[in-house]
Amino acid sequence: MRFDPIPLPARAGARIPQTVAAHAPSLSGACTTLAATALLLTVAASLLVSHGGLGWHVLPLSLVLFLPTAAFVVWRLDDHPHDRFGPANIITTARGGMAAVIGACAWEYGRIAATDSALQWLLVASALFALALDGVDGFLARRSGLASRFGERFDMEVDAFLILILCVLALVCGKAGVHVLAIGLMRYAFLAWAAIDARLTRPLAPSMRRKTVCVLQIALLCVALLPPVPSPWSDGLVLLALGLLTWSFAVDIRSLLRRPT
Repeated sequence: MRFDPIPLPARAGARIPQTVAAHAPSLSGACTTLAATALLLTVAASLLVSHGGLGWHVLPLSLVLFLPTAAFVVWRLDDHPHDRFGPANIITTARGGMAAVIGACAWEYGRIAATDSALQWLLVASALFALALDGVDGFLARRSGLASRFGERFDMEVDAFLILILCVLALVCGKAGVHVLAIGLMRYAFLAWAAIDARLTRPLAPSMRRKTVCVLQIALLCVALLPPVPSPWSDGLVLLALGLLTWSFAVDIRSLLRRPT
């Protein structure tokens, strides 16, 4: 949300601007959700340190990796016109928190792989659970009547962040080569290109292809990360995910560049 200075009322009984009054409940709900998620992150990371044998830096790193999610909520909340933050955005925030914990564990993956296969399964299961929740938040937004441009973009950015985290995890655990990072960085490269070429900032029509490829690439990354999957097979799954994503981006970029101005 973009914070603008609000002049104090000139006299008692003066009205607060309507836009500020409308956004106050959703801002309060967003801040409460972010604080609760940060608290749960702290508890989860503390359990991983105390019972999972991970280093203490997992705790602050989890919170640092949650900052992009929190920053996006604060920055773009103006695009959420409703007076409630809504259950869909709460779930999306939780997904961002799960991605942060998984990312913090990537730092310790060498120790995890050598000592605790159960924790490996837990990380992959957490990623699959976050993927499953991806279909829940959109349904809840429509069901509750709280769908918005903010929620759609928020869901997209959390997906992109989760994919990047899974790519880093696949790299550090030896499941794929450095090319796996192309999957996680492709969206951010697209945004960088769009910053200098206004044609790429034009809206795209909803696409089942785009949604399917997004789900498939996360699922393929999760399967590649499973402990029983050997490196040649996992690398093949990563290359398949990279091929699908490259094709999907190419279709959208071609459509945007060829669209009449």
